[in-house]
Amino acid sequence: MKTHVCSYSMNIYMRKKLPIGIDGFAKIRTNDFYYADKTMFIKEMLQNWGEVNLFTRPRRFGKSLNMSMLKCFFEIGSDPALFEGLKIVQEKDLCEKYMGKFPVISISMKSVDGLNHEAAVAALRRIIGNEACRSGFLAESGKLGQNDKELYLGLPSIDKDRVCSCQLRVTAVKDGKYLMTDDILTDSLKTLSQLLQKHYGQKVLLLIDEYDVRYDEYFGFTDAHFFD
Repeated sequence: MKTHVCSYSMNIYMRKKLPIGIDGFAKIRTNDFYYADKTMFIKEMLQNWGEVNLFTRPRRFGKSLNMSMLKCFFEIGSDPALFEGLKIVQEKDLCEKYMGKFPVISISMKSVDGLNHEAAVAALRRIIGNEACRSGFLAESGKLGQNDKELYLGLPSIDKDRVCSCQLRVTAVKDGKYLMTDDILTDSLKTLSQLLQKHYGQKVLLLIDEYDVRYDEYFGFTDAHFFD
């Protein structure tokens, strides 16, 4: 008895998945999701670069996915295989010069919410603290002096019950919240950028997604204490 499987059925079976609710470039590329190739945006950005670049697009246009793509392309230690088969790899000179060549700080302000100022600041501490933990090697860097290492250790400090994955110095505070003071928080991204630049000897790419979340929530907010 012969078995026949029509090509239409096979095409349905082999069809890629839709990345509904997924805005991580690496996750999409490694899990066989559909991906609309926007990698030439990298070339466009490099041709029209500035010290600060603002990307404004309508909602659901793919801004967060593009930010994730930029991180995967530029960051030191990233996987070049993520870009196999995409248009940007045809730009061989560009890839040779830029792909995987820069330290990257990448944060999203999407979760910086809360009913008052204190809750929003706590969320911001958590976001920056988590990002600082990705650079745990700075605590042992032979290219940083002791003062620089102390500056770094002040960024991801947390309480004794929740040790940061990079195993840095911890200071006891309650509720498992990141320790950094307001002064440290204010300069945190600048501090982390400077330390990464010293370690790698290379300029740092800073990506901030959803930077306007707090501004959007200000409108119509009724708690006067939020603006203290």
